[in-house]
Amino acid sequence: MPSYKVPMKDVLFLFNDVFDMQTQFKQVVGGDQATPDMIEAIFAEGAKFSENELAPLYQSGDDGCVWTDGEVTTPEGFKEAYKTYIEAGWTSLTGSEGMGGQNLPSSIGLAVTEMITTANWAWAMYPGLSEGAIATLEDHGTEDQKKDYLTKLISGVWSGTMCLTEPHCGTDLGQMKTKAVPNADGSFSVDGTKIFISAGEHDLTENIVHIVLAKLPDAPKGTKGLSLFIIPKFLPAADGSAGERNGVRCGSIEHKMGIHGNGTAVLNFDNAKSFLIGEPHDGLNAMFTYMNVARIGTASQGVSAAERSYQGASAYARDRLAMRSISGIKNPDGPADAIIEHPDVRRMLLTQRAIAEGGRAMVTYASQFADVYRAGKTEEAKKAAEARLGFCTPILKGFITELGVEAANHGVQVFGGHGYIKEWGMEQILRDSRIATLYEGTTGIQALDLVGRKVLLDRLKQLNVFTGEMLSFAKGCMPWTAAGRDKTVRNQAWQVAKLAMRWRFLAYKLGAGAKKRPDSVGAGSVDFLMFSGYAYMAYMFARMSKVAAAQLVAGEGDSVFLQEKLHTATFFFDRILPRADMHAKTMKASTDSVMAMPTEYFDAS
Repeated sequence: MPSYKVPMKDVLFLFNDVFDMQTQFKQVVGGDQATPDMIEAIFAEGAKFSENELAPLYQSGDDGCVWTDGEVTTPEGFKEAYKTYIEAGWTSLTGSEGMGGQNLPSSIGLAVTEMITTANWAWAMYPGLSEGAIATLEDHGTEDQKKDYLTKLISGVWSGTMCLTEPHCGTDLGQMKTKAVPNADGSFSVDGTKIFISAGEHDLTENIVHIVLAKLPDAPKGTKGLSLFIIPKFLPAADGSAGERNGVRCGSIEHKMGIHGNGTAVLNFDNAKSFLIGEPHDGLNAMFTYMNVARIGTASQGVSAAERSYQGASAYARDRLAMRSISGIKNPDGPADAIIEHPDVRRMLLTQRAIAEGGRAMVTYASQFADVYRAGKTEEAKKAAEARLGFCTPILKGFITELGVEAANHGVQVFGGHGYIKEWGMEQILRDSRIATLYEGTTGIQALDLVGRKVLLDRLKQLNVFTGEMLSFAKGCMPWTAAGRDKTVRNQAWQVAKLAMRWRFLAYKLGAGAKKRPDSVGAGSVDFLMFSGYAYMAYMFARMSKVAAAQLVAGEGDSVFLQEKLHTATFFFDRILPRADMHAKTMKASTDSVMAMPTEYFDAS
């Protein structure tokens, strides 16, 4: 597999030029220290660590973790890389200053997370899971809980997990059976089994802090009866170190399709001493702090899959010789032309590139709201940012992860038969990428969340805010404006305006149809989510094109990079965006073709 290089120019272009994050940081506590020079230095060091320490371990890490009598050993080199990671202070980047963190905006941490995930997906999940645990304790933990756990989690000496899924239930958490019984000292005893726990057991840290959903004895039925608990692998000793072993054991690790280097554990809680986070029966509300952080990170994994696969495929396509170009010989001194000269190979490479660049822009745009949601200077600003982030999250998670799998699949295809064998590493990217569409809620669950909670129950409020921003942008690119003098920018902006209006219409149509046929929402929800994703991505590419065109006219920036950006945007609008039409038409199709077939007809016997 070719070596991985962080797309630094693209990351800085988004931060400095497209979204002007410096203005955004003025709304955030601690944002004033995130100067352009500091951000560039952080990204440069993150790139160095990702490229030199993590990327070389990616393929060897696919050999997997080893489970022995409840203990898990990570692949060779993982532990040493993690030690280097925490010694450099990476885990403390966005943590609370009073708990040993650097208090930098979340958007910076998310950008670094993309780098390390692209370099080594399975490894990156170990510190990645801790981010959600940190966010949950910062927002909902008591002062004692913060004192006992936050400093260790932020330093990376301890790590965290999220424990929801049980053998009999995944997303339907109302069926949960794990029980928590109060103890006389104010703690609780938890009994139950959780499965699919990423980074649930490993040898990287001296302690693992599990954030666990369970039910109290007096819990009401359904999800309203869930409470959230801290269950450490080792109970904190008086001096703050990892002390007595708690009643949590790793029964096994999953044998998975991909991410073999991550210890995805079955955890058995047997009279495990635990501590309530927040209020009783309010665990799901507290857990959503964790989920929002995790889902943005998962969306970023879709970008990582596209970027890593694109870099491998583009390098191979430039070197691999096969047949002659149909438009004329390009390599007269060789026996054949490089396969990058063939239109279909270029189509696949440009699709990968558009997914990576468009997805990165989508995540960076939403990370602005994550910054304010977590560290805004006023409660009003934090509340508004939470609503905006909540609208973006299911689109990001559902749409970008699906496209990440597509991009990884193209990478295998570019290599042909060589892509299917382990030697080149392309099939590993495809296997790894598949999980991102599943955990933190499948694409179907994200679609129902978007349509049900974020659009219809919200009475289209946040959809109108987002599409209103799209329309305002388009208005600023009309022929009578400076930006509108560029035909490409003007045409893309016009398409963005049409998408905004159509997006609203489709939401109204879906809501109206649901009154007559409730199943129409479920039948059309994924198509609505995918349409939303293409509209969102189109808006991002139009914004990037506007900035790139303006800089070229002014003679600013790297002209080659800017021309590449415009080429990629044009490809997206010409060759990828038309997919949105298909999703719009499918969404409006009759529900009968989905629901009319009797259930017994699905029996294949």
